[in-house]
Amino acid sequence: MSLRLVPVTFAQAGQFIADWHRHHRPPQGHKFSLGIAREQELVGVAVVGRPVARMLDDGHTLEVTRVAVADSVPNSCSMLYAAAWRAAKALGYRRLITYTQHGESGASLRAAGWRIVASRPPTPGWSRATRPRADHGVDHIARLRWQPPH
Repeated sequence: MSLRLVPVTFAQAGQFIADWHRHHRPPQGHKFSLGIAREQELVGVAVVGRPVARMLDDGHTLEVTRVAVADSVPNSCSMLYAAAWRAAKALGYRRLITYTQHGESGASLRAAGWRIVASRPPTPGWSRATRPRADHGVDHIARLRWQPPH
């Protein structure tokens, strides 16, 4: 059965992420989302938004903030990453980034032609004395920043 790109709403993407993502909750917002379907079934989503790191939010950069796929759907992550870059370029953006956590292989990103451009140390978390935040289990983990070729 072949996979095809499909439009998805932010609500559909959020529900899919809540059901399928390994370690993240749905994001708070997006610029656009896209999906992958097998026949009539949604089997994967990607959410693209403004960069989480404010220093990278230059108006020309977007970030793939979530990718989630159903079990046993080969090549769908790579297809979503490649499609996200094509869509971002078509909208006039010059750069697209995403992150993997330490220990994740990045095989789907490499298959889509992305490369590592930075290594980020573990973060102390989002909580500050003046702005308390709950830890959602993804803080204190080193990450790699990736981007596709221009």
